[in-house]
Amino acid sequence: MHPQQELPKAPIAGIKNLVAVGSGKGGVGKTTVSVNLAIALARLGRKVGLLDADVYGPNVPTMMGTRENPVGNADRIRPIEKFGVKLMSMGFLSPGDKPLVWRGPMLHNVIQQFLRNVDWGELDYLIIDLPPGTGDVSLSLVQNALISGAIVVTTPSDVSLEDARKAVNMFAQVRVPILGMVENMSYLIAPGSGERIDVFGQGGGKKTAEDMKIPFLGELALDPDVRIGGDSGNPVTTRAGEDKHNTPFLELAKRVDQAVSALKQTGPTVTIED
Repeated sequence: MHPQQELPKAPIAGIKNLVAVGSGKGGVGKTTVSVNLAIALARLGRKVGLLDADVYGPNVPTMMGTRENPVGNADRIRPIEKFGVKLMSMGFLSPGDKPLVWRGPMLHNVIQQFLRNVDWGELDYLIIDLPPGTGDVSLSLVQNALISGAIVVTTPSDVSLEDARKAVNMFAQVRVPILGMVENMSYLIAPGSGERIDVFGQGGGKKTAEDMKIPFLGELALDPDVRIGGDSGNPVTTRAGEDKHNTPFLELAKRVDQAVSALKQTGPTVTIED
């Protein structure tokens, strides 16, 4: 397999790093990781934005606990701000249960508007929560935006890992450096006994990352508190201090911050599986 011909990728004024968070399939907690990563980076003192590029299933407004309507500012859109993170999502523009029935060109246009016509200001990071899979929206975005690096979210299950490998190769084909793989829902700590239960298998994410020669960014537990935080609009990373629920995301943010800095010093290396 050979990389596609590179297209010109224009940077976005004021944004130092674009980090795409993707997955080969839905249901692996990609948006949960994106939301908590963005807040955790803000807690590290970084200036952060979060773009919800999953236009068919925009869950960022719910997880961030806000349904405000963005306001126009001259010819630009002013993002919503919550928990120290600037936000943009189709969920702010098309709230409720009505499905979005749009085809490829319209989706491409709205994503470009969100990237380039939103008044993001000065940001250290714009985290982009991609749609699941490797479809048109994800491919169009990473082909046309200067992505600093990508994170692939998976679970330990063989089915999820099979699709995660496809996501890694999709990023590699369009010359997007891989910051690493995150294994979400890695295990469950049973209430009362404290026993670790490997619901979806064990060690698959780390082994896959090693086999594909990409960094492994760590395991995240299947944690009821994380789910409750997302459903209630109060993610665990908004809690003061550190505890067993938010510390894994704070550690992930530190590793991502270090990985982006390392890429800038050494330059990207992209490997594509045959």
